[in-house]
Amino acid sequence: MTDTSIESAKRAAATQAVSEHFDPAATHVGIGSGTTIVYVVEAIKNASTNPHIRFVPTGYQSRQVIVEAGLTPIAFDSLPPDVMLDIAFDGADEVDEELNCIKGGGACLFQEKLVAERARKFVCVADYRKKQSRLLTFWPTIPIEVAPIAVPTVLHSLRSLGSSTPKLRTTLLAKSGPLKTDQDFFIIDAPFPPLLTTADVAAGKGKGDGSDGTWEVGNLSQAIKRLTGVLEVGIFSGLNGVQAEGLRGEEGDVKGRDVTIITGGQKPVAVYFGMQDGSVEVRKA
Repeated sequence: MTDTSIESAKRAAATQAVSEHFDPAATHVGIGSGTTIVYVVEAIKNASTNPHIRFVPTGYQSRQVIVEAGLTPIAFDSLPPDVMLDIAFDGADEVDEELNCIKGGGACLFQEKLVAERARKFVCVADYRKKQSRLLTFWPTIPIEVAPIAVPTVLHSLRSLGSSTPKLRTTLLAKSGPLKTDQDFFIIDAPFPPLLTTADVAAGKGKGDGSDGTWEVGNLSQAIKRLTGVLEVGIFSGLNGVQAEGLRGEEGDVKGRDVTIITGGQKPVAVYFGMQDGSVEVRKA
């Protein structure tokens, strides 16, 4: 496949995803990072002239795409605490059959996760190369955002969890040193064997807790997140936004105070893959 064909696949997936999920009456829309998002913003611009929509970017690059399209960006931390995003569009580095995603190839995983969790639904747009049965089939590593001072400790801990050769990501110009995120943190890329789905564990294909060398997606994400010094893990798993919406109103009482159980989801409700032949395949929750 030529670069032109891949770009055509991305545009086709973005166009269909926006056509089926974008509401011109929305008030707040999340916009992720990566090359596919350029086509999402293009499709949104063609679908709506509503000047009141505020677009929440996941980093510098996505903010520039929003501005260049003549749309209005708003910083994530400027959102009122009770405002949910109507929808978020983002890409992925790899997606499995249960819609778990690996993200962070562009080093924006922390803000991407903030936006995905704040959205009533997250829709993923990608090309056919990202469509796999299990995570870490084609994409080689899990991106992890780490405090600079904690890098040696986290690298050691990742080896203990079963990652053979976790590495600190450097810039394209190696002499410039480690790549820095928008938070001035570093990225560690950690390879693991292909990750099990919850269905795999239920079928007895492995324990999925690391004890037998196998990891289920959510279990590994939680194990890495618990390491001191880790800001965020580039695994998007767990609930999706629609599932979270169903729980958001359920409250429990803790020492006389009402607390909300959950505020958002991480997994997409649907993934649109632009294919080699120009078609679009959709995986839905």
